[in-house]
Amino acid sequence: MLTGLSALLSHWARHRVQAALLLIGLALATALWTGVQAINAEARASYDRAASALSQDRLPRLVAERITLADYVALRRAGWPVSPVIEGEATIGGRPLRLIGIEPLTLPPGAVAAGDPADFLTGGVILSAEPLDDPRARHADLPPGTALTDIGVAAGLLGPDISYLLLTEDRAPPAGYALIHPSTTDLSQLTESFHLNLAAFGYLAFGVGLFIVHSAIGLAFEQRRAMFRTLRALGLSARALTGLLLAELLVFALVAGAAGVALGWLIAAALLPDVAATLRGLYGAGVGSELTLRPVWWLSGLGIAVLGMLASAGQSLWRLWRLPPLAPAQPRAWARESARAMRGQALAGVLLLGGAAGLLAVPGLWPGFGVLAGLLLGGAALLPMLMAALTRLGQRLSRGPVAQWFWADTRQQLPGLSLALMALLLALAANIGVGTMVGSFRSTFTTWIDQRLAADLYVEAADEADAARLLDWLGPGATALPMIRTTDGGTEVVGMVDHPLFRRAWPLLRALPDPWARLDAGDVFVNEQLALRRGLSPGDRVEQGVVAGIYADYGNPMPQVILSFDRHRALYPLPVLRYALITDIPAAAIRTAFPRLVVEDRAAIRRASVAVFERTFAVTAALNVLTLGVAALAMFASLLTLSALRLPQIAPVWAMGLGRGRLAQLEFLRTLALAALVCGLALPLGLALAWVLLAVVNVEAFGWRLPMLLFPGDWLRLGMLSLLAAGLAAALPVRRLARMAPGALLKVFAHER
Repeated sequence: MLTGLSALLSHWARHRVQAALLLIGLALATALWTGVQAINAEARASYDRAASALSQDRLPRLVAERITLADYVALRRAGWPVSPVIEGEATIGGRPLRLIGIEPLTLPPGAVAAGDPADFLTGGVILSAEPLDDPRARHADLPPGTALTDIGVAAGLLGPDISYLLLTEDRAPPAGYALIHPSTTDLSQLTESFHLNLAAFGYLAFGVGLFIVHSAIGLAFEQRRAMFRTLRALGLSARALTGLLLAELLVFALVAGAAGVALGWLIAAALLPDVAATLRGLYGAGVGSELTLRPVWWLSGLGIAVLGMLASAGQSLWRLWRLPPLAPAQPRAWARESARAMRGQALAGVLLLGGAAGLLAVPGLWPGFGVLAGLLLGGAALLPMLMAALTRLGQRLSRGPVAQWFWADTRQQLPGLSLALMALLLALAANIGVGTMVGSFRSTFTTWIDQRLAADLYVEAADEADAARLLDWLGPGATALPMIRTTDGGTEVVGMVDHPLFRRAWPLLRALPDPWARLDAGDVFVNEQLALRRGLSPGDRVEQGVVAGIYADYGNPMPQVILSFDRHRALYPLPVLRYALITDIPAAAIRTAFPRLVVEDRAAIRRASVAVFERTFAVTAALNVLTLGVAALAMFASLLTLSALRLPQIAPVWAMGLGRGRLAQLEFLRTLALAALVCGLALPLGLALAWVLLAVVNVEAFGWRLPMLLFPGDWLRLGMLSLLAAGLAAALPVRRLARMAPGALLKVFAHER
């Protein structure tokens, strides 16, 4: 057994580059998958911390235009089970934080899991996950950007007025108050689509990386066919030989898996800040930018590396197990097995594409991802057959013996290069599909946000007194449009003033005749998310009234209803602190006159919104680039290993007068031709993926549908990049051929083949 193992390992000692590519391919596949899992695990851990530490957020709230300490005392004396909260933005220890002041004695048990109630009452501590330069600060397991303290400390920092009262029992609100129910959707459910998209990219990158592993293992089995025959002839059983090969592969898997987990840590650490910014911007979810080492994902990384190695080697091991003892060294026997596998692969591709088409009729996010997987895998499985048909067509259209040999020889190489070409197809199709989705989103989003940001300035006052002073200071030359919204039962309810500015700019997708007059009369507008979720059309009815219009609301994961401003004020008596201003007064002048006001101009809000958008897709862009790089590495691995196996095909052509330099040029052109053909086949597949992402996955995940725009310039750049990657992959094998000694080619004719 040891002698057999030593003989098997000697192959890798003679082919160190091939061994390195096998390890690098599996390490990269594991790294990309593990990095995505680490990011998702960190985000979900943050959601769990928020749910456990701030569970008072799930209690219903009593709100009013103003709640004073006397109002709270009066309600408590009247028997109302309420607990006061002061909440606002404060700078503590040099950090801007969401400060929440609570009164722990009136909260139900377990409403706050962080901190000791005694510290709140006597120590005046401020709990936060971030290190704060403040003597009152204590570390606690809280969501990032959030601080928790006693209501007395919060009153000293934010003012004495109570923000809202938590109602610890389900009762109808008292006179003068409105009852707001918390959202029934937690962060982990709200952001599930985002994490599913990340996970899908992780699995795609892992699958592309496995093509390198599959190619390297398949070629290593091809090169060792004579060795397998000799070991079997010397008495090594098929079971023992298979066991030795499994042991060899497990060693490779563990080494590559450990390296991949370490590399995945670095990838996750680099991408986590962008993911955290995305989750804050789109969902209001606090996720830290520091990565925690969690056993669940690095153990899963080692496990997925082992499973990936076994999956990549499974076909080769099965073929070795089934063949008679002396058959592995017979090329024709091995070729027959390969041909059967290719036919089975093509049939599987047809079935996968058919399954993807069938899943289009099934609603839900997971069926949408099933359509994407079926398209990608089905297209990849059909690629060898399509490439063989195209090269056969090229041979028929060629004139001259060299050209015909070029295409015939290209078709002969397809079995050895098919895995690398499939990896390139997957990477290109994913880039085209995601790039089309992102480009469509970017174009539509920028147009939409320019419509929505119609006012000159947007201001938010700290309290109603500041708001009143601002309105007096502005005078009659400026128009101040009040803006107010709340969340009730998981639905955002917005109060909107009927003004020509909004009538001109508000993007209604579908509406009844004269929708703004209907809004003033008591009807409502709903966003596209709510309309798609409930199948609403203009004229249908929701809880708040008849739907007069449906509007685009990109970037908002919540269902939203717009009421007239007066109706909103009657239902939710909240203080009006935010205004949209139509004025020539510069923002700097307002900031100088009112230091406590938050003043933002249209350009600043647009820049911030677009920045959130760009950071949202930064992770996607990085994974696209990494996936394309892995595909290029797969081509390099296949070309490098095949360069030695191709000598029996090249030597006769050289002997008939075709020089080594000319052969090297043809080899280089062959690689570019194959990459160009793959690019041509990847384009329709990528566009199909883009349509599924926009029309199926995006609708199920986010609740809105975007128009599909085409970007030929991006396709051209991607095609040039893929040709460059293919050229770099072929550079070393071609250089070897151009510099090969004539004696090495002559030896082919003395070989037994």
